[in-house]
Amino acid sequence: MTRNRLLYPLSAALAATLALAACKKPEQPEPLPPPATSAPVPMGDTAAMGATATVASVDLGNAVGADQRVTAPASVFAPTDTIYATVATRTSDPAASVPGTLSAKWTYQDGQTVHEDSRNLDLTGDGVTTFHINKPDGFPAGRYQVEVALDGTVVQSKDFEVK
Repeated sequence: MTRNRLLYPLSAALAATLALAACKKPEQPEPLPPPATSAPVPMGDTAAMGATATVASVDLGNAVGADQRVTAPASVFAPTDTIYATVATRTSDPAASVPGTLSAKWTYQDGQTVHEDSRNLDLTGDGVTTFHINKPDGFPAGRYQVEVALDGTVVQSKDFEVK
């Protein structure tokens, strides 16, 4: 009989414990620790990381001004003209310096290369780079083309004629 007296209170305590456990609110997960901070990156590097450079325009002419831009755009030239190609560039972040290679490849109508020129530049904001060709004894009459490439990818080409 003492056994029954002890068994009833133990059973009741077990049932109460199970009932309380079932009604208990779910535990909130522990908050994650804040991410480890890294050393700050200098401002100049931050700007350059996301900045890109593009070629905005290419103009051809036989003279350039003090601003290195073609003074009068043209597509027809005399055989003894110096032919300029001015390449306007722009960076997505005007304060960033974006390293890049700008090149110009001049070809004659049959695909023959007349001249190639390449420049490694640090492009910042809006800028102009000038390329030119000349031939004192005169270019042969015909159709020509200049291809402008940024980092090895042709981004613009211009056709012109020598008469």
